[in-house]
Amino acid sequence: MHERHQRNDHHHTRRFARGDHDHAHGEGRHGGRHREGRSPFGRGGHGRRRVFDHGDLRFVILRLIAEKPRHGYEIIKAIEDGVSGAYSPSPGVIYPTLTLLEELGYATVTESGGKKLHAITPEGESVLEAHRPAVDAIFQRMEAAGAAGADSRSPQILRAIENFKMALRLRLSRGPMTEEQIQAIVTALDEAARNVERA
Repeated sequence: MHERHQRNDHHHTRRFARGDHDHAHGEGRHGGRHREGRSPFGRGGHGRRRVFDHGDLRFVILRLIAEKPRHGYEIIKAIEDGVSGAYSPSPGVIYPTLTLLEELGYATVTESGGKKLHAITPEGESVLEAHRPAVDAIFQRMEAAGAAGADSRSPQILRAIENFKMALRLRLSRGPMTEEQIQAIVTALDEAARNVERA
């Protein structure tokens, strides 16, 4: 029994380290095609090396949850901050990777108030320590990518714009508005425009 457990651990470590393209960069666990294998900085990357090679995202997530347990959205925000806003991973990439880490025994999930909190396991810490030089290199690339993309259009701004569009569409779909409601929205938009101009 102990020997079989050792063989399973070895299989998991090899599967984790070699990339397992199905989850982080190719076909997702639900069949969706992710873009993680492409450069996040424009079409084709313009000759720049992408931040995440195959399998790198898993090491990034492991280090982040080793620092402290995190919710999925906190992991997305931490990665976004790690590259100074030059790239924002989608939930369609992050959550399948978290599921894989749990399946491999490298992360645990607890639920509180309808939110899932992800933490690293001793096995995950061992894998992270075994690949420390590679993980350090990944985070150095993230920092460099953030500096290189500092003058590009911010993903946070793009996301905020889409959030605004969605909120407006949802409100308009609920039916006619009173003059007071219309004026409240107009005032909010005018104030936002002034704040952007002053930024």
